[in-house]
Amino acid sequence: MPVKVLIVDDSVFFRNRISQILRADSRVKVVGTAKNGAEAVTLAEQLQPDVVTMDVEMPQMNGIEALKLIMQRSPCQVLMLSSLTRRSATTTLEALECGAADYMEKDARTWVADADKVGTMMVDKVIMLGRKQQQLSRRNTIERSMLQRQSDTVSSLVANRAEIRSSEQQRRLRNNSVAPEAASRRDNPDSVRIPANRILAIGASTGGPAALQAILPQLPASLPMPVLLIQHMPKTFTSVFAKRLNEQCQITVKEAEDGDRLLPGHAYLAPGGLQMVIDPAAENRIKVIAGDDRITYRPSVDLTLASLAKVYGNKVLAVILTGMGSDGCDGARLLKNAGSSVWAQDKSSCTIFGMPKAVITANLADNIFSLDDIGKLFQRGR
Repeated sequence: MPVKVLIVDDSVFFRNRISQILRADSRVKVVGTAKNGAEAVTLAEQLQPDVVTMDVEMPQMNGIEALKLIMQRSPCQVLMLSSLTRRSATTTLEALECGAADYMEKDARTWVADADKVGTMMVDKVIMLGRKQQQLSRRNTIERSMLQRQSDTVSSLVANRAEIRSSEQQRRLRNNSVAPEAASRRDNPDSVRIPANRILAIGASTGGPAALQAILPQLPASLPMPVLLIQHMPKTFTSVFAKRLNEQCQITVKEAEDGDRLLPGHAYLAPGGLQMVIDPAAENRIKVIAGDDRITYRPSVDLTLASLAKVYGNKVLAVILTGMGSDGCDGARLLKNAGSSVWAQDKSSCTIFGMPKAVITANLADNIFSLDDIGKLFQRGR
């Protein structure tokens, strides 16, 4: 089934360009376009899209206001499009807190000069988010159907016990009929203790900002280790995001700078467009280096984890959170070979299961936890 998309943008250029990109892929169906937030809210209710591409700044009703109403009236996956300004970065991060699933940079020069790369990225994001929405819709339909059948059974008083048994069997069948890679185990946090590591590293991509904002505020100020955060994000966003996290957390959060000294109870967010590694000549110092064009992600989870494996060996706990692709898998393998520990976020709490799935499929995850459990483990100091 094609992913249904509603395009929302006040710019004719971007409406046409996004439509052109998406219509070129048979897996996507553009069901409508809107030039402001008010039109978007109305069309989202009428067309029930799987994904909405939402401009941040628009007349009459901006992207945030439209997002909030869409999430109330006709929830779906919303992909925010943001210009590279601090104001737009702040607004986009607010949108992610309000339920937006992901975002993309909106820069006309890049969309023209690097059209193929931008188009591929947009299609990949839209399809991944759309498939997730379709799965959620199917699950909701099944659950509503089951509830209706149970209600009919109770009202008719026919074979009550047998019907309940049947409903339970259907529930188990539904839970077990997902793809094998989706049926990943989920560990009980009560039976796990945090390894006595010297450093914690957390990697994320799509859905990561919300995930980090769920975990990091639970970390106590007395956390006995430094934290490295690698979130796929452009430069303008990481500085704003670090400030936002610092305001929400008990630990100190900052955008990493070259030469930063690693301190317990402090978190260092890799700057967008660059790479964050450990200085091999001074293991308690961060090096921020230029991104190599051959490396897809800047910052790269793999690159940071590889430097940790080289410098810290078995004294690292890496946590791989929600995100598209497999960034972090190669780095996790190096950490495991060095004797360190790796956790992965479970499928049910991920926005996109790509990065954790890659680690789990490669048998590199020591433990698999829900998003809620990860933060609580550190809060308990287990």
